[in-house]
Amino acid sequence: MASEKKEAFYNRSLERALQIVTAFNGERRTLALAQLSEILGLSKATILRLCSTLVKYGFLRQDQESKQYSLGMRLFELGSIVISSFSLRRIASTYLTQLQVRLGKTVFLGILDDGDLLYIDKREDPDGAISFTSSIGKRRPPYWGMLGPVLMACLPPDEIDRLLERNPLMAATKRSFVKEDDFKEFLGRVKEQGFAIDDEGAIEGVGGVGAPILDFTGRVIGGIGVGFISSSVDAKALRQIVKEVTGTARAISREAGYSR
Repeated sequence: MASEKKEAFYNRSLERALQIVTAFNGERRTLALAQLSEILGLSKATILRLCSTLVKYGFLRQDQESKQYSLGMRLFELGSIVISSFSLRRIASTYLTQLQVRLGKTVFLGILDDGDLLYIDKREDPDGAISFTSSIGKRRPPYWGMLGPVLMACLPPDEIDRLLERNPLMAATKRSFVKEDDFKEFLGRVKEQGFAIDDEGAIEGVGGVGAPILDFTGRVIGGIGVGFISSSVDAKALRQIVKEVTGTARAISREAGYSR
């Protein structure tokens, strides 16, 4: 019975597609249809069908003259996300702890992953009056809170449109953005000033400040943010939080290779 249940979740076509992708290595950078058929012990018709699908989605590419296959840029993009995420978390770890100690508030580290805001690290305020539900591994819409806008602000307009089409703005509180034009105008300000202030747009009574982290190319690879109870932060304290968050984001960016 257990084996039957396990078999129900098994997908042979997916397995074969993964076998094709993993057939490439340092010594086998390009492979012809016949070679893949021989390596995997599958018919040429099956290999052709699966490779055509993999090419369509960018996981493989095919040279039009030689007809040989090689790994596609989609795998490079996904690999870059993984590398950036793990190295970013390592680089940022000490800075997150220091920022949490200095401000006594909860600190977050997030990235955009597959169109979502993904939290990859967090430092809780041990004496905090509230506990944030956005834990490590939690996914949110890309526009969420103080981190979403700093991650979206430097994206090309068509990419912003794509993300908002997939994740339409929804009111979480009475202060949430619900009109795209208003949100895009906000993104413009975030890009210009280099930080975002969430004024209870995600959680009632909770605010936040976020700033982008850049890599050596100047690309935004993540964001760091601080969350707090709005009533506990006056204008002077908010300016200090902005200063601390943007300063920490710049320090992490330098560690990631950004030098401008």
